[in-house]
Amino acid sequence: MATLSNSHSLRLYRSSLSDFEPLKREDERDLTRLWRRGDKRAGERIVEACLPFVIAISLEYRRWSVPLEDIIQQGNIGLLRAAEKFDPERDVRLATYAAYWIRAEIREYVVRTYRVVRLGTTKSERRALRAYRTTRETDPEKLSAMSGLSPERVSLLLPVIAAREASLDMSAEGQSSVADRLASEGPSPEDLAGVEEQRAQAKTAVRSALKTLSERERLIARERLMSEDPLTLQALGDMLGVSKERVRQLEERTRSKLRGFLGTFAPAM
Repeated sequence: MATLSNSHSLRLYRSSLSDFEPLKREDERDLTRLWRRGDKRAGERIVEACLPFVIAISLEYRRWSVPLEDIIQQGNIGLLRAAEKFDPERDVRLATYAAYWIRAEIREYVVRTYRVVRLGTTKSERRALRAYRTTRETDPEKLSAMSGLSPERVSLLLPVIAAREASLDMSAEGQSSVADRLASEGPSPEDLAGVEEQRAQAKTAVRSALKTLSERERLIARERLMSEDPLTLQALGDMLGVSKERVRQLEERTRSKLRGFLGTFAPAM
């Protein structure tokens, strides 16, 4: 799989991804099955096909004062974790499924790095961080003496220092990690991926349905049925050069056509 090491290589890295073509759904499924049976090259191919998707997500976090190449690398780690958990028998693409893991990995890294950058802006703050790491001292007076910061400043920084060091991956002896002990009340990554896949299928179905309509019916569908601020029957009638009652009849016919077409659409579960 392509790697990323520094900002100078970022352009070359992005250029190298042009060699990786997106996989069709069935190809991705077949390659995943081969990978599960031990074909490492098959695993590399499904991951490489999603690398441009990682860059697209990474760009959402480019304003956090963290090098973009580092963010992309963390996103790649999230992609690898998702690939390991990916089930080819579910009707969900890897990119859709992996989005959750990519963003989670990037967010954790960005927040962790941002805290370090913000905290270590002075020598005294860096000394306070080193002192806490070494001694786990939480008394502001003692940390003040060790770092040179005022006790008031240490009191303000202590919660940030403690939060920084309580890594989600850190675990006390005999205990599970903090991440393992965090309760998750939201939907699982599989559920989220399934919802996103169904939304994509629904959008495709709507686009296909609109193609079955006449130009006038498509206008009515967009301006009356799909708009958050629909035109009035009178306004649309003026646009089409027909009466308000005629627009109402056309709208009902359009609605009936769409209902009939979309009634045949059944998202895969």
